[in-house]
Amino acid sequence: MADLFDAIPSLDLHQFTQGNTAQKAQFVDQLGDAFHRIGFVAIKNHGLTDELTEKLYTTVKEFFALPEEVKKQCDRPELHGQRGYTSKGKEHAKGRTTADLKEFYQIGQFVDDGDPIKENYPDNIWPEAEVPNMHSTAKETYQTLEAAGKQLLRAIALYLNLEENYFDQHVHNGNSILRAIHYYPIKNPEAVPDDAVRAAEHGDINLITLLMGASADGLQVLRRDGAWIPITALPDQIIVNVGDMLARLTNDTLKSTIHRVVNPPRELLGMPRYSIPFFMHPRADMDLTCLDSCVSEDQPKQYEDMTAGAFLEERLREIGLKQ
Repeated sequence: MADLFDAIPSLDLHQFTQGNTAQKAQFVDQLGDAFHRIGFVAIKNHGLTDELTEKLYTTVKEFFALPEEVKKQCDRPELHGQRGYTSKGKEHAKGRTTADLKEFYQIGQFVDDGDPIKENYPDNIWPEAEVPNMHSTAKETYQTLEAAGKQLLRAIALYLNLEENYFDQHVHNGNSILRAIHYYPIKNPEAVPDDAVRAAEHGDINLITLLMGASADGLQVLRRDGAWIPITALPDQIIVNVGDMLARLTNDTLKSTIHRVVNPPRELLGMPRYSIPFFMHPRADMDLTCLDSCVSEDQPKQYEDMTAGAFLEERLREIGLKQ
């Protein structure tokens, strides 16, 4: 089978944004093929600099090193993990009850153009006194990854034989999230459930995910033959994968592949791991009804009609962030 991969394809976003017509078409074909067969790619020339990446990781580590009572000042339970701090033991994968071994901090959209959709979004929460650089650093990172994501969605639109700007209106001031994750050290392995892992097998909720720090050990992707394949990237690359919203829209023409973050060997459980994915969401009113071009006799419609907002609400309940 062509999709029994041992590694994910590596692509250069400059080929799409700065290349000639032939180079742009080649990028579209390669990205679409990878998302159809595997659901994952590694992308370079995404816009993030080493300096910005290092600066964000430094601020994130500063925050998670704060005392628990200080971190909890940024916890807003009524926001269901969509802004600020979410403590240990809160989130689990769909279909599971055992919580993942992580805590995280979520940063949402920055609406700077007077768009009335701002009224639908809660304000971001910042530990201004403890980590004063987080606001500016996170905003720059968020908007850099969002810009890269918009270009990737334009390539996806062309692959699907849609207008290149098909997704633009849907992701303008979309409900995207930058999530800083701390897979915290386990000092006493006997005290955690036997089935507890850093991030149990799951598919992402959103359109596409752009993952910083993807070369850290632990990320694995489920191949169609049931094998778990470790995913690594070069230092100048980010990992990009299809989320469930894009899979729904394309009737699984583009694959939202199951992935997980496994625990390290027992002797390394006391070491922390950090990861910062950018979950690219559309506006809540985007219609995720399967595209007519992706439905056929050989590929019958797999999903009921639903908006992005309704799907997000459903999934937040399934993973334990909303009751």
